[in-house]
Amino acid sequence: MSEIKWPYANEFGQEEHIESDVLVLGGGIAGCFAALAAARRGERVVLVEKGATVRSGAAGTGFDHWESACTNPCSKVTSKEIAEAYVDEQDHLSNGIAHYICCEEGWDRLVDLEEIGGKIRDTDDEFVGADFRDEETKLMFAYDYENKFTLRVWGKTFKPALLAELKRLGVKVCDYTEATALLTANVNGKKRGVGAIGMDTHTGKIRVFHSKSTILTMSRPARLWLFNADLPGLCEFRPFNSIGSGHAMGYRVGMEFTMMEKSVRAEFSAAGSSFPPYSAGNNHNTWYACTMVDSRGVEIPYLDRDGNELKTVKERFYPAPGQKFFLKGGVIDEPKYEYRGPETVPFDELMKRGYKLPFYADMSRLPKQERDVIWGMMIGNEGKTAVPVLDYYNRRGFDPAKKAMQVYGTGWTSASFSDDERQLFGAPGGIMHDWDLKTNIDGIYAAGDQLFGSDCAGFAAATGYYAGRKASAYSDSIELTPYDRKQVDDEIERLYAPMYVEEGYSWKELNWAITKCMRNYCGAIKNEALLVQGLDLLKSYREEIVPQLSCHNTHDLVRTHEVLDILEVAEMIIEACRMRKSSSKTLNFTRSDYPEMDPSEDHHFITIHKENGVPVRGDIELDYFGDLKSEYEKHNQDYINGGKK
Repeated sequence: MSEIKWPYANEFGQEEHIESDVLVLGGGIAGCFAALAAARRGERVVLVEKGATVRSGAAGTGFDHWESACTNPCSKVTSKEIAEAYVDEQDHLSNGIAHYICCEEGWDRLVDLEEIGGKIRDTDDEFVGADFRDEETKLMFAYDYENKFTLRVWGKTFKPALLAELKRLGVKVCDYTEATALLTANVNGKKRGVGAIGMDTHTGKIRVFHSKSTILTMSRPARLWLFNADLPGLCEFRPFNSIGSGHAMGYRVGMEFTMMEKSVRAEFSAAGSSFPPYSAGNNHNTWYACTMVDSRGVEIPYLDRDGNELKTVKERFYPAPGQKFFLKGGVIDEPKYEYRGPETVPFDELMKRGYKLPFYADMSRLPKQERDVIWGMMIGNEGKTAVPVLDYYNRRGFDPAKKAMQVYGTGWTSASFSDDERQLFGAPGGIMHDWDLKTNIDGIYAAGDQLFGSDCAGFAAATGYYAGRKASAYSDSIELTPYDRKQVDDEIERLYAPMYVEEGYSWKELNWAITKCMRNYCGAIKNEALLVQGLDLLKSYREEIVPQLSCHNTHDLVRTHEVLDILEVAEMIIEACRMRKSSSKTLNFTRSDYPEMDPSEDHHFITIHKENGVPVRGDIELDYFGDLKSEYEKHNQDYINGGKK
């Protein structure tokens, strides 16, 4: 048998230096839109992506919903109404700035996508006459058919169109390059971002990116509580390599984060215990509002917010009498009464009434257009559903008009998870920022999943474009600032270190150890003793295991870098948990030693950043962003008066 050779050149020790006005780290939806905005303003733009931009990021393979497009021509709600509802729904521990940007500019970004080749309308007239279709515009809506502010879209068409447009505009796209560290300089006593360091994931070449401004548009953290070394590609809802490196990079240089104590019981994962997302029957999100039945075929009722049983499928998509609108989507699980939409009878009540497990999603009981839009349009565009779900099930003979699909778990989730198996879902913590989406470090901006309280694809697109505008304006106001060569040399030493260890631990072993530590010491119920033990254990990993991590090719080296970032974020999360001396229903945060729930003295944003390697707490009042509509208009007259481009 011939020896298998590494297919790429060996460029270890080589360096490439790349200058730009605007540097975008992360090539997902947020990153592509940030680059688009900056390029349209004539900036020299570099986009850095660990994978291939054409399909990278959480939405790279597609998505089916575009939430909060409040300015679309069919909408009956305003940006102010929906943004303020999101803030109120989350008891003001919410990112009002980013939500308002999403509501006000999300439709503009859909128009951009359509102009460059993305599909946002039923142009093939597949669903003529459907309740969810507007016949004049051919736009299609989800959830609330009365107010029409969440659109159904063909998201798998978006990333190829975005990449083609970026290349047409002259953006330099550095695919297969992992960003690993931010470069900073001291300018008049203030820290300024001056670029970043990256490594070619194929060859090991170091790339030094020198820029006037930098935009962080990488992923939210993952693989912190959930990991299976035998099924690494199915460990989390988002792509395997989307693990929060941008958070780790920011934390290492003193960037300020908030709500990092927030986590939820796992909802979507396949880390050895569940099915791929959306491949099991449910009635949530992509599958809303599928008919559900028990094992006898008895239909499970839908109720409105007042407990009234809904008799028709159509009623599931309209507000209750006296209700203006309702909220559904990726960050909404159990909304307040004011925003609660139609939902099936709660699981506990079903058990009392004698419904029999297992439950099934029965699309055969839906009107044909509702069935076809779930199975073929939503399933097929959302996430990774096109091949492992739609194509595979169809080839195996699944016919949604004839067969039901089993539900696993007690509701819409893809399995039954323990309370200690956590994820950063439901508007998690992230980077604190101002109305320019600027971090506490001059010249560094953030968008998409890196922001605190992040949401879905429309949120990523709108905030990405917005950050691109603001970073461009900043770049136009300064000269390129020199960077410190020592920062580069130190990072190169850190990146290459595992290649010099002949025999040692693998990245999988460390990732597994971190997740076990987080489940044991930072699970559903926390207290000071547990959290300190968790930190001590992570510290022992850093001191004893990290120096013995061993790699023999760049693939394993990149995976190792990711796990080192996971370790960094795990430490930040535990430190953030220690800082909140109370429990919080809004943050899904319970401390047995501080059981009081949401006391007024703690009902504000608690921030965390590092100073000289030591975690430091900060406190920021709720609604620091002011009146959303007036503050947005104050900060965006150029956009409002400039054709919204």
